[in-house]
Amino acid sequence: MITNMERVKKILNQAGVKPSLQRMAVMSYLMEHKTHPTVDEIFSALSPSIPTLSRTTIYNTLKLLVKQGVVMMLTIDENCTRYDADISEHAHFICSVCGKVYDIEIPHIGDIRLNAGFEVTERHLYVKGVCSKCKGFN
Repeated sequence: MITNMERVKKILNQAGVKPSLQRMAVMSYLMEHKTHPTVDEIFSALSPSIPTLSRTTIYNTLKLLVKQGVVMMLTIDENCTRYDADISEHAHFICSVCGKVYDIEIPHIGDIRLNAGFEVTERHLYVKGVCSKCKGFN
C-alpha cells in the first residue's frame, strides 16, 4: 500500500520537482486539506512541525508547483491568493459571508467557443454568493 508521502513524492518527481521535505509537506497539506488555503494558513499549519519553514519557502514552493502544473493558483478573492491541489477542470464557489471556497462541478467547462485565431491556455470559473451554512441550511 502506497503511503501519502510516497504518493506526494511520485507526483513531484513526475512533475520534475525535487521532493525536499518542505515541498513534500506543502504538497501533502494541499492534497489532504481541500480548503483552498492561503500561504498564511499553510504556514500556520506546517511551521510547528517544521520550525525552519518560512513564508518565503512556502511562496517559492507554491510558485514552482503552479509552474509545473501540479497545483492551481486561485485568485477568486481580491484580498488573498489561494491554492488547490485538485488540478482537474472544475469551478469554484466563494461565499461572500464566510469567505470559504468550495469546489463545484460544471458540466462541459471545456466547451468554450472562441473566434478564429484565439487559443485557450487556461480556464477558470468562479461563482460568488452565500453558502448553505451561512444561509442557515446546515
